[in-house]
Amino acid sequence: MSKRSFVIVVDSLGIGSDERSQLYGDDGANTLVHMFAATDGKYKIPTLASLGLCNLADVKGNARVDHPQAYVTKMHEASVGKDTMTGHWEMMGLWIDKPFVAFTDTGFPVELIEKLEKETGHKFIGNYAASGTEIIKDLGEEHMRTGALIIYTSADSVLQIAAHEEITGLEELYRVCKIARKITLENEEWKVGRIIARPFVGPDAQHFTRTANRHDYSVDPFGKTVLESLKESGKQVISIGKINDIFNTKGITEAIHSDSSHQGMLQTMEVAKSDFDGLCFVNLVDFDAKWGHRRNPDGYAKELEDFDGLLAQLLEVLRDDDLLIATADHGNDPTWKGSDHTREYVPLIVYSKSFKDSGYLPLRETFADIGATIAQYHDVTNPGHGTSFLAELK
Repeated sequence: MSKRSFVIVVDSLGIGSDERSQLYGDDGANTLVHMFAATDGKYKIPTLASLGLCNLADVKGNARVDHPQAYVTKMHEASVGKDTMTGHWEMMGLWIDKPFVAFTDTGFPVELIEKLEKETGHKFIGNYAASGTEIIKDLGEEHMRTGALIIYTSADSVLQIAAHEEITGLEELYRVCKIARKITLENEEWKVGRIIARPFVGPDAQHFTRTANRHDYSVDPFGKTVLESLKESGKQVISIGKINDIFNTKGITEAIHSDSSHQGMLQTMEVAKSDFDGLCFVNLVDFDAKWGHRRNPDGYAKELEDFDGLLAQLLEVLRDDDLLIATADHGNDPTWKGSDHTREYVPLIVYSKSFKDSGYLPLRETFADIGATIAQYHDVTNPGHGTSFLAELK
């Protein structure tokens, strides 16, 4: 008999600074609370409120409920860092005790750029930390004139290469990024977590827009994850959004690309209407990429309101014994200084129509409790960290 679980990562939906936040300059950050305060509570999330999310924090315009429909708590990240890969890998059992290398303050070494130019046959411009939308506005026209590719980074451990789809072509951009991945794996000092292809279109700086043809080239997880245990046991692991890229295909049996978070939820509903045996693992990246990094609380809250409506529809199509977990991988307070992620607790919402009870779970000391719970739910080995909370769900 098949058993189905769903893990939905609302990318960057932090819920308040933790005891390590001050180490990252993030003491006082709170993605969920600050976005609703900044928008004067005009956006409504009744589904998330009914599940118990607003019982964890004061969300302006959205009330707490006496009897939440789900189990809720907050989770602390055991790993160092506050990036996408660290958060997702920890969810599936891995702890990161050494941050991925980043080049935020310096740009990439001259030696790396020279090797990249030699092996790809392209010149590169940029080479500094920047917002992706701003750097293509600043350098996109030069790229179109000269053919030189735009290389940049951020506060994350990433090397990003931007190119116009009609000038460079997608396949050529992907080829260059694959070479960059190879080069950065050859030297531990250059080993960034992800190489990201960032294609864009448009006639000039005022009209450039990034397309949905982004592609990430990640390093392999350094250890076995719950995803691989599921796959080895004959279970399906269906990824939606950038999950497949984050785990570099390891443990994934089917990958579904999403052009937006809205589409990702529609795809999740279609999977929920199908027959499968295993895990559907979803990342909804627009919260982070479109609104958090761009410090846009109105866009973030509006996106969350849209997600709330889609979540209500998903709950309708879930089977009685399905297990749904909604969470986040880090924070990205859209009212905070700079444009970086924020180190925060993240919410944990656990729901099933089969539950006879609901309420609060104890604070989780690691995101890995999610993977441990999924492993126990599907009766497979948990190869990493984490403690299952399955027995606490009634």
